[in-house]
Amino acid sequence: MSDDTKETPAKWYHGITKYQWLILAIACAGWIFDVYEGQIFNITRGDMLNDLLSGIEDEAAKKAAIDKWGDWFLAAFLLGGTAGGLLFGSLADRYGRRPIMIATILTYSVFAGLTYFATELWQVATLRFFVAMGVGGEWAVAAALVAEVFPKHARTHASGIFHASSVVGTWMAAIAGIAVGTQWRLAYLIGVIPALLVVWVRAKVKEPEGWKDAQKNKNEQAGSYLDLFGDARWRKHALLGMALAAVGLASFWAVGVATQGLAKNMLLAEGVTEAAAASKAKFAYGIVQTVGAGVGLLSFGPLCAWLGRRQAFVFGHIGAFLIVPITCYLPQTYDQLLFILPVFGFFTLCMHAGYAVYFPELFPNHLRATGTSFCFNVGRIVAAPMLILSGMVKAMEGINTQLALSLLATTFLLGLVVVAFLPETKGQDLPE
Repeated sequence: MSDDTKETPAKWYHGITKYQWLILAIACAGWIFDVYEGQIFNITRGDMLNDLLSGIEDEAAKKAAIDKWGDWFLAAFLLGGTAGGLLFGSLADRYGRRPIMIATILTYSVFAGLTYFATELWQVATLRFFVAMGVGGEWAVAAALVAEVFPKHARTHASGIFHASSVVGTWMAAIAGIAVGTQWRLAYLIGVIPALLVVWVRAKVKEPEGWKDAQKNKNEQAGSYLDLFGDARWRKHALLGMALAAVGLASFWAVGVATQGLAKNMLLAEGVTEAAAASKAKFAYGIVQTVGAGVGLLSFGPLCAWLGRRQAFVFGHIGAFLIVPITCYLPQTYDQLLFILPVFGFFTLCMHAGYAVYFPELFPNHLRATGTSFCFNVGRIVAAPMLILSGMVKAMEGINTQLALSLLATTFLLGLVVVAFLPETKGQDLPE
């Protein structure tokens, strides 16, 4: 944690040291590949499962098997992310940010690369679990590190930039998915590259002073879930933060990724071939929508600094609730859809940057990575039932994709309820 004893600079980036910029760059690089490892499955899972299930000749049975195993792989990823987040978040508070960041990067890199060699469905499910362990842990450690290294006047913007870098990972996954085509294994081999980050982290990252102080004063409680839930203040922050993340993650899976199917259906209705429609849908979701998402993520930090954390979340959730039905019903052609998808991406994803800004501000030094990880990663599991609800709504008789997504968008309104019970942390020092 940095102590702001001087007058606040006119610009948030004034007075930032080379080391602080370096930490932001390292955190962003790790998060970019985090997101790549998660999104590459969304992009390639059709080709992967079509290959691994090639022994099924009946097309209807094959489609059912693809849907089933796609859900199983996603479930494995959710469980792995939660397990890894809880484990590595606690270890980062106990043993330090640097060694655990190294461990998480190696975890997701190695197991992503091993997916290249997978020939059985159970192997992919197992590997996705371990990839997610590294992904879930790395985000929490990096978010805590950025919050602790940057001074108070720059913390919000730096944390927002950190999370916004995720769009680069999504673009990388989309480009890789389009480039490799049906050769899906090559896209996972690329996932080994972030292992090189370990050398950079090992050479440049130092433990924050706040973490060192926590080790001196409360070493026996560092990373303790008993301490996190034994204190009423931290327990409240953990549970409400988790609920806030669950709303954003649930709505992302329910409506955020559904535009790929929306675009494909629109293209098929226009007479485009199946292969061309699939490729253009990847472009619409992975590139066009993600441009708007990136702007939204980058904007959320300044919004938090200007409006305050709570009002920024209110703005994001209301905007997301409104943009979904507009996106579903206003465009009548694929080209028209491309114009509105950036706005859709802006509102449906912008609040996710707020998790990196807000969650580290809710917990003290010795519980920062633990609490931050609990909020974000347990939020994944709590949000998981939305996948089931989403499937049920979309399968209901008389409900088309547009109506289903509009109904599911009401999930965003739950975020307004959660925010009402959370504290405002604008302009405050990180808890000791």
